[in-house]
Amino acid sequence: MKQVVLVGLMGSGKSTVGALLAARTGRVFVDVDIDIAQETGKTVRELWEAGGEAAYRKLESEAVLRVLAGDVPSVLAAPGGVVLDPAVRAALAGNFVVWLRTRPTTLAGRVHAGDHRPLLGDRPAETLAVMADERSDLYRRVATATIDTDDRAPDAVADVAVGLLADQPADA
Repeated sequence: MKQVVLVGLMGSGKSTVGALLAARTGRVFVDVDIDIAQETGKTVRELWEAGGEAAYRKLESEAVLRVLAGDVPSVLAAPGGVVLDPAVRAALAGNFVVWLRTRPTTLAGRVHAGDHRPLLGDRPAETLAVMADERSDLYRRVATATIDTDDRAPDAVADVAVGLLADQPADA
């Protein structure tokens, strides 16, 4: 097992839990959205406006594939839509993938349609419910483990993830 990858919809806690998990396991933390913004010098919204969703998804996939192919043991906060790419789903095999599963109603309370969430539009709860419906099966297929985050603080989610990692064979 090379990389630990957190997947789930926006607001599920991938960035927050990822940073905690990386600190607790001595791995490097990689937040793909932040990396893309640093590499391009543009916000997610600016990139979407310039090239549309397809162009941004390509940047996401390339960034995730780069980390997965790297030699540095990392905890990767993957963008919510990265599981839509078959190449990324295939590359996730052999890594420890944790689906941070969260009800859309909980997500809607955590996120806002701000600068970096162009997909939410004016109706975040409805949009998140549709996304959950469309992506849940993909998250389930790539996940090594699933953690429900609705009623857990980020520290508690990170604790569960550390326990799940400890249960993995050393050569996995």
